[in-house]
Amino acid sequence: QEQLIESGGALVRAGDSLKLSCVGSGRTFSGDLMGWFRQAPGKDREFVAGITWGSMIIYYADTVKGRFFISRDDAKNALYLEMNNLQPEDTAVYCCASDADAQGLSRLESLFDYWGRGTQVTVSS
Repeated sequence: QEQLIESGGALVRAGDSLKLSCVGSGRTFSGDLMGWFRQAPGKDREFVAGITWGSMIIYYADTVKGRFFISRDDAKNALYLEMNNLQPEDTAVYCCASDADAQGLSRLESLFDYWGRGTQVTVSS
């Protein structure tokens, strides 16, 4: 069974850094476009960052550009999100996802086929 499992969420203070990990199992995700999404309490899930196969193209939501960095290690079937200068508005459940048949730079959650359950990031002021 295909799975994506996130880890690394924590309670941190504003200005801190945190690195999230997502490890896949059950299939190789190396050919997929991978992404991170987040959902804050009472809000819709939103796109955070995406990375194509081979790490050829990386793209971000404007709200995290310059602070968050996405990367992947296909040898480990893993995806990462390095988050710097975290702010209270970054508080959310962060999920990784995979688009197995990407036709472009996917940002819509409906385009992603596999999802992890998420890891909680809480940023205190």
